[in-house]
Amino acid sequence: MGEMRITLVRSTIGANRKQRATVAGLGLRRVNQTVVKQNNAALKGMVAKIHHLVRVEES
Repeated sequence: MGEMRITLVRSTIGANRKQRATVAGLGLRRVNQTVVKQNNAALKGMVAKIHHLVRVEES
């Protein structure tokens, strides 16, 4: 499996508690921060829940 670059592009202000927890679970703390994670089903599910807050690049 490949890797995913996940960048937080919108603030979590106004997001609900579960969405904030998902962002924190991905290791994102501030806007424009990027993390690289191994692509798997659990990660895709997390990204799907916060797709409006992040930008995803698959490699």
